[in-house]
Formats: sequence, C-alpha cells, structure tokens
Amino acid sequence: MKTNTFFSIKLITLFSCIFLFASCTDLDEVVLDEVLGENASNPAGALAAAYDRLGDGTFVDHGGVFSLQEYTTDEAILPTRGSDWGDGGKWRDMHEFTWKSDNAIVGDNWNKLTNGITRSLTAIQSAEESSIPEKKLFLAESKALLAYYLYTTLDLYGQAPYRDPLNPNAPLQILKADTQIDKLITDVEALLPDLADVGQQQTHTGRFTKQAAYGFLSTMYLNRAVFKDRFNATSNFNFNEPAVSGGGTDMDRVIYYTSLLINSGKYTLESNYFKNFARDNNTGTELIFAISQKIDYIRNGSNSFAYVCMERNQRTSAANRGTNAACTTPEFYATWDNNHDDPRFNQAYQYADGTWFTNDGTTPSVPATDIVPKSANLPWFHFTRGIVAGPQYGPILLASGSLEMVNGRIKVSPLYMEKSTTTRMDFTPSLTFKNPSQAVFAQNEINQGARIFKYEFDPEGGNGNSNVDIPLYRLGGIYTMRAEAYFRKGNTALAMDDLNKLRTSRKRESLYASAPGKALTSLDVTQLYNDIGFELYWELYRRPQMIRFGKFDLPGTAKPASQPFRRVFPIPQSTIDVTKEFTQNQGYN
Repeated sequence: MKTNTFFSIKLITLFSCIFLFASCTDLDEVVLDEVLGENASNPAGALAAAYDRLGDGTFVDHGGVFSLQEYTTDEAILPTRGSDWGDGGKWRDMHEFTWKSDNAIVGDNWNKLTNGITRSLTAIQSAEESSIPEKKLFLAESKALLAYYLYTTLDLYGQAPYRDPLNPNAPLQILKADTQIDKLITDVEALLPDLADVGQQQTHTGRFTKQAAYGFLSTMYLNRAVFKDRFNATSNFNFNEPAVSGGGTDMDRVIYYTSLLINSGKYTLESNYFKNFARDNNTGTELIFAISQKIDYIRNGSNSFAYVCMERNQRTSAANRGTNAACTTPEFYATWDNNHDDPRFNQAYQYADGTWFTNDGTTPSVPATDIVPKSANLPWFHFTRGIVAGPQYGPILLASGSLEMVNGRIKVSPLYMEKSTTTRMDFTPSLTFKNPSQAVFAQNEINQGARIFKYEFDPEGGNGNSNVDIPLYRLGGIYTMRAEAYFRKGNTALAMDDLNKLRTSRKRESLYASAPGKALTSLDVTQLYNDIGFELYWELYRRPQMIRFGKFDLPGTAKPASQPFRRVFPIPQSTIDVTKEFTQNQGYN
C-alpha cells in the first residue's frame, strides 16, 4: 500500500518555524496522529516528518529541486509564453543563467532543503533519546536522510548548515562541499549495518534501506571529483582519485555499489520503460528509493512533472487539463536523432478494444470505456507518453463541460492553443525567440517546444494530485552510473554492455511488434553522454551530468556561455542578512 509516510498510518504534520539558523536550538516538531495518541513527539512521527519533506514540493514539483537540476540544462526550459509564466522572470533566470541571490526559486529551494536538514536532525534527536525497539533502525534512517538533504544542498549551493542535534548549546556549523563529501560518504557507509534490506522490518521503496544507501553512495562517489574541484575551468576532474574508503578509486566504488544492486536479484529492468513512471509504478521492478504518493493522504501526491508540459487544451478528462509551461530544447531533442525508434523516446496507447491512439491524425475516435478512478464516470483519454513533438490531437471540451463524442466514443480532433485559439497546437522541436538571449514567446508562438510526457498524467484527484511514485534511485539509473564508471576507467566494452542492457531490455509497444531497442556497436564519450540522457531525462540528474561531462558552461538556446561559478547557486541574500556565519559563494557578491 502506498502512503505519503513510511508507515501505513495517517500522520498529519504541522511544523513550527525552523530554528536552524537562529541563536536558539529549539527544533520542536508537533506531530498530530489519530493512532499514535498522546505521545505527539515520538520517534516515528519525527522520522515521518523528515521523509515528508521529500514529497512536500521538494523533489516532486517542477518548482522544487527540479527547477535547479533541469531548467538550468538542455533537457528543460520554462519560457514566458505570451501572458503566461512571466512571474517576474524567475523561471527564465534558470535557463538564461541570470539568477541572483534574491531569485525566488533559489530561495525557496534553499528553505525546503534546509528544512529537510532540520527535520532530520529532529528525528535523530528523537530516536537517540528514545528506548523504542526500532531505535537502531530509526536512527540509521534519520542519519541517512540527513546525509541526503546535506548532499543535495551541497551539490546545489556548495554550503550547508548543520548543528549537533544532541548538544543544545551547539554552534551553527557551515559545511563546505569540497571538505564534507568524504565525511558524507564514510557516514553513510557506517550506517549500512543498521539499515534494513528492502522488504525487511516493514520497509519498502519509500524508506531509506540498504539498497537506497547503495544507490546514494554510487551517486556520491560518481560526483566526488566535482565536489572537490567544482570550479575547475577546464572541467578536467580527477574521477580516478583514490576512494575515501574501501580501496581502489572513486570509479571502483561506483562499480562496487552499483553491482551490489544489479546483482542482488531484487530488481529487474522493465521491458515497458514507461511503467517506471505510471500510476502503478509502485508494483514495478525497478524502483529502489522513491517518494511514495497516494491520493488519500496529506497532500494527495503531486502531478507536477506530468502537468507542467501539457497544453491547457490537452484534456485527459473533462475535469483535467495541462498548463502549457515547460518544454525541452532543440539541443536535447537533437541528441535523439536516429533514435526515435528507441522504446524510451515515446509510446502510443492502446485501448481495451484494440484502438491505438497514435497522435498522427489517423485515429478518429477512441472508446469511452476507460473511466477516471473515483469520478462520476468521466471518460479517460490517454495521450502519447515520452517525448512529444509535432501537431497534436485529442478530445475537445464542449461548452456543456463534457468531451466531444461520436457514436458513443471520444472524438479525436486537431487541437488548438487555449490562449491563442487560431494557433495550431504544434509542438515544434525548434524554439524561435525574437531576442535569442531571452526565452520569451509572443502570444501566437506559445505552441513551441517539444514536450515531455514521461510521467503518466493521473486524472483521479484533479490536476495537482497523483498516485505516481517519484523515483530517486531506480535500476535503469544504476546501470548508467556503472557504465559511466567503467568508461572513465577505460573499460569501454563493459560500459557498452551496460548501455546495451538498457537499450535491448526495453521493448516498443505491440503496435511495433514489441521490438527491442537497438544495441550500440561502438561507444565514445558523446554516445555515452547521450545514452545517459535517453535513460534519465526529466529525473533531476541532468545538471550534475552536464557538469561532469564539461557541458554545463556551454552556450545553448537562450543561454550564454557561462562561468564556472554558475555551477553552484548563491546562498539566498535573506539568509546572508540574518546568518553572519555564511559567506556568499564566489561570483555572486
């Protein structure tokens, strides 16, 4: 059963102000629970609150960590579209590389992540001071979550705050990425004996298990060289530095931890790639660590990653629509040249009566037999998944408030833009801005940009809600990390084997005879880079990947060539103003 907490009980959390930066160290959390009763500050509630921060916008909303890890890259851009998405320029700042220390996205994400640090410290304190039977496990999970929030903050901002949770008089410490990465690695490695194997001790993919730690350690070792030498002007990072522990090099440790997962027998690659991002992905075979979402509980999950690309006239039901915001860039779309038959590129939908919706104008209608769950019998229309470009087709919403029907079936028609009604909904892979340095469209240009429909749009609870679990680590990504580590060690053959495992394990829909992806016959650094993108697009990994491969500073659509200081974001000015222990990151003074 999926929940928004790590137990199958309803936890409603109300949080006090965050005191991590204040002179006092009172980190009280109030937890109200209908089952736990009078003990409102118990370790289970504190740990649930630390997990809760992952899903409360932080890693599940396009304005959260996604906006820093994806909108700053070639995978995603959120332009101003006529009268929409201006918002003081905060979205354009991300892609135009004009963000400053007062940018709202920079500040909001800093607050979310440091709140996660605070909640994890509270959970550690609560577990340490308890005598519950699960003390050792809860303490290990709390410390693992702390490491995860710290790592993400250090990745994005280069600095992170910390206080000793067991010392009420502890001073505020400012951790730095280059010196803290080794300690984070050794801290998480030390937790391994106390973390549960997934499925043991009531754990599942929504909790920080040994397997989640293996994925996390792989990530930290893969990016350790960047953390240690972030502003290297030539991007010539030393990926084969001796590992902080365990012997060998950083890449040897990546291979070690990814192999533990690949060879564990606990996970298998999905032949249907898009199952990993579907409403029922919690029943899949790839998720290692994910944010569990369920329409029933506190926030009812987030539909943001699906909703943000769909156009306002694209309707999965009469009660749902998209918002016409984000798209991908011509640069990322071009990496797929000669690979549009890859099963990860896109996928048509087949209805129970055999009708295929192929989004090419050849499907006149589809059956109205798919019904939105828990609705008043609203017919459910399924759009093509994956990377979607060109003229769009689908149902039209009538003035009566229902979808247009023909002979009892949902009629499929050419679609037009809601806010530019004579403009055909044609998702052009190209982006033609009047000023090439500014991502601004005129009202009659708001159709532009190939869209990413990777995550299934869940229509059950309105536009904002979703049952789709959000993967943080899954098996496909583990294979890409091992392939990159092999390649950086000079073992191109083993790297290509891992990429081909991903390619050939995925199958196209039966419309194309369930054809597998095509294997590579050679591998160079460009193909490696592209294939990582094929597997992991829209999953919050692109910015670190671009930095590792020396791509982040390069010019692109609506993006100038940038300086290495942009590889981290500024500390929000509001934090600098009240917390004198922080110094602003270089380049932002």
